Amino acid sequence: MRIGIIGPGALGCLFATKLFSAAGEQDSVLLIDHRPERAKHLNASGITYESAHGIECFSIPVKNAPEDVGPLDVLFSCVKSYDLQDSLEFYATLLHPSTLLIFLQNGISHLQYAEDDSIPATVVFASSSEGATRLGHGHIRHAGSGHTWLGFPATPNTKALTKLQQLLVILQNGGLASSISDDILTRLWAKLFVNVGINGLTATQDCSNGQLLESSTTRSNLEKLVKEAEQVARAAHVSIDETPLRATLTVCKKTATNISSMLQDVRNRRPTEIDAINGSISRIGRKLTIPTPENDRLIAQIKEIENNYPKEIV
Repeated sequence: MRIGIIGPGALGCLFATKLFSAAGEQDSVLLIDHRPERAKHLNASGITYESAHGIECFSIPVKNAPEDVGPLDVLFSCVKSYDLQDSLEFYATLLHPSTLLIFLQNGISHLQYAEDDSIPATVVFASSSEGATRLGHGHIRHAGSGHTWLGFPATPNTKALTKLQQLLVILQNGGLASSISDDILTRLWAKLFVNVGINGLTATQDCSNGQLLESSTTRSNLEKLVKEAEQVARAAHVSIDETPLRATLTVCKKTATNISSMLQDVRNRRPTEIDAINGSISRIGRKLTIPTPENDRLIAQIKEIENNYPKEIV
């Protein structure tokens, strides 16, 4: 099985190292990066994986020219949600109707590709609670283990399902707890509720996940954010398995020392995924005439932070 990962960020490098370490003799794993200089650096230095158990370095091939790679069996899209459309054009030659294109983004803005006939691949959505922090180019820290759910937005054919099952074995052998979900949309919304409550707030407060619960004010803000998201979801007839607020509070406690991906972006003066996360709640809320004042306020705060980044860094 030929497996590619687009986007050498924290999550992309995490999945690359785990897949690479578990790949069989008939399998190959490579990273694809649109930046030539960074790809050159990663090829020379390798991918450094850091965890509580120590540090390992993996010599994973990194390609910059997708046209030189050819169609893949599986392609993980680990780019930020705001780069997704441009990246689809960049790696188009890697796709084939039998390719499993796995979207691994935060938020739900990528759901628009569920029925996009212009994508020459079989779409798979994934939701992962793995915690990873980018320490530098090709250097990540596995901050905490989680679970990865993968599933098709529509009923797949037998070959696609068999391929996903084969991929699941590699993921599990690599140490990533993974399962196939028959209702991946519910899984994506479940993660969205958590991200809505945690990510933006930690970015505005410059704090870890657990610190949100140490202040009555930030805890109240978190509760309002998640309750608004739940109201929107129920109005949109989204299936909800677990109480969103309870689940979010549980994640805060279990990942108390974690630094959210949005706070990592703010600290590194990078664009955030606020539009794909809280922005999705606001957009759907407006469409359904459900007010979302707390989410709207948080979006404005994050936008102000981004607008104040030093211009030469953006």
